[in-house]
Amino acid sequence: MTALPVIVGMGGINAAGRTSFHQGYRRIVLDSLDETARQETFLGLATLMNLLSLRDGQLVDCDGQIIKENDIETRFGEQILAGTLIRKIEKEHFDVDATPWQQKMTLTASDEQHIVFETRRRDLPSPVPACWQVEELSDKKVKVTIAADIAVKHDSTRDNPIKAAGQLPTGFEPATMYNSRYQPRGLQATIFAATDAIRSTGLDWQRIMNSVEPDQIGTYSASVVGQVNDEGLGGLLRARQQGDRISTKQLALGLNTMSTDFINAYVTGNVGTTFTTSGACATFLYNLRAAVNDIQAGRTRVAVVASVECAITPEIIEGFGNMGALANEEGLKRLDGVEDVDYRRTSRPFGENCGFTMGEGAQVAILMDDSLALELGADIMGSVADVFVNADGVKKSITAPGPGNYITMAKSVALAKSMVGEASVQQRSFILAHGSSTPQNRVTESLIYHKIAETFAIDNWKVAAPKAYVGHTIAPASGDQLAMALGIFSHNIMPGITTIDKVADDVYSEHLDIRTAHYHCDDMDVAFINSKGFGGNNATATVLSPKMTMKMLSKRHGQHVMSNYADANCAVKIAQSRYKQQADLGQYELIYRFGDGLINEDEISISTLSMTIPGFDKAILLSQSNPYQDMF
Repeated sequence: MTALPVIVGMGGINAAGRTSFHQGYRRIVLDSLDETARQETFLGLATLMNLLSLRDGQLVDCDGQIIKENDIETRFGEQILAGTLIRKIEKEHFDVDATPWQQKMTLTASDEQHIVFETRRRDLPSPVPACWQVEELSDKKVKVTIAADIAVKHDSTRDNPIKAAGQLPTGFEPATMYNSRYQPRGLQATIFAATDAIRSTGLDWQRIMNSVEPDQIGTYSASVVGQVNDEGLGGLLRARQQGDRISTKQLALGLNTMSTDFINAYVTGNVGTTFTTSGACATFLYNLRAAVNDIQAGRTRVAVVASVECAITPEIIEGFGNMGALANEEGLKRLDGVEDVDYRRTSRPFGENCGFTMGEGAQVAILMDDSLALELGADIMGSVADVFVNADGVKKSITAPGPGNYITMAKSVALAKSMVGEASVQQRSFILAHGSSTPQNRVTESLIYHKIAETFAIDNWKVAAPKAYVGHTIAPASGDQLAMALGIFSHNIMPGITTIDKVADDVYSEHLDIRTAHYHCDDMDVAFINSKGFGGNNATATVLSPKMTMKMLSKRHGQHVMSNYADANCAVKIAQSRYKQQADLGQYELIYRFGDGLINEDEISISTLSMTIPGFDKAILLSQSNPYQDMF
């Protein structure tokens, strides 16, 4: 039997809030929630944003005043709404109205006089230009006379045309939750997301590790541009140009493998598979595919799948902006015929738009094979039947779309039809679209869905687009889509694209159901997570609902196993409820095992049959068979 990869936990952070227990999803559909869920969402966001904290068992504001839960929306509602989702870039990142840069300037002496100035000797360039005359002064100073023009750079600012992004909630500070040791923002978010995902399972991590052989656990994670903040590659590349020193950590912490390494080294203590692959905007799905394949093949039984990107920096914004990929202020003014831009509506998938909006976030999903999940009583949030990846072939432009996404979507839908039946696909499936919010994407992606829908006789195919709310987080973008899919499975509320007034006229919408408001839907069976990345990195995942997954597991494993599972699941649900209550109150207790539980290599025991590793209950079994025996 092929193992079914089931989702047993998901955590993370993006502009909508925390991922576990669908907080971020509920922020997006806030106005469609019942009163209890709405107030829970406000509470969780208020503590996440450090507007409230728990002191002596009571919620207090920054002034120490006691706040009752039913007063949170009245007191902080507007602030919470304003500080989440896409909004004007906050000065914590950089000042978009006065973005710093170095202005070049050529100085020429006036009235045929030389340029003369004084400075410290140690500040002279090396070598001293030939046209400079240097005269020694006292106190280690020199007088410099220049008989020619001199080119200088000086601090300046400019008005940045890109002013909005999907930023982590205002006031969210992962660096203060653990000893972050000057780590880049993306790695801080990784520690938060991995902790959130693990605790969301309701299972003790050590118990999970002791349930399988040590090499049957895997971490699959990546960034695209790496850690480009001052503490990472950004600081490394800027340091000397700014007259600063490069630190000992910037290069290592800047690599795009670091999210994988941090999860292994500081959160899970994993000694099994470690895997990093980048596929532009499809990076999360690329890593999910590797995990799914390993689970299906029996190589991995527990997989931590993650992606992170915190790249709201002037350089990255300018890079995408100069490609014409980002929505800028002038373009939005022209679209709306206004002078004052609504920064909440810069991302407009499938509407009249002018470019995508950057976002930042970290998403982590925990997967297990179906047998292990049932044995441990894990709460099953859904399953990943498969992930398909295809390239575009020959291209004229590396950023242009191509045929690869037709292949991935067709394979995904065909697989779903063969597994759950034609009726489920036609009536109870939906798409989490890439929906980048560019004029080209709205046409090309909708045409793919149109042709697939015609082929498989699907009408009113429901389409949702998370980037309308959280922006394009690049590496974890497909993780944002998966988080929304799990929220839809749980709440039966389909998010509309509320940032558009109507679907654009050039969108192929005949067979699609793209709405501009949230709406309640029946139980869904299948979600298609779709991603179209730069360079031809296309991927689509077929994700089955928890209801459909449980139906399949019952058929495979029988009543006795499922009855035992139900008993074991009771304790898991209690633990999940406990963590949800703690997290909503801001009590995250981040897992950061810096040097905690180091493995003494002298205690590793090796035989021809197996290896035992200190700290793990089970041994690693060594191969005793030749997989290529037909060749010998």
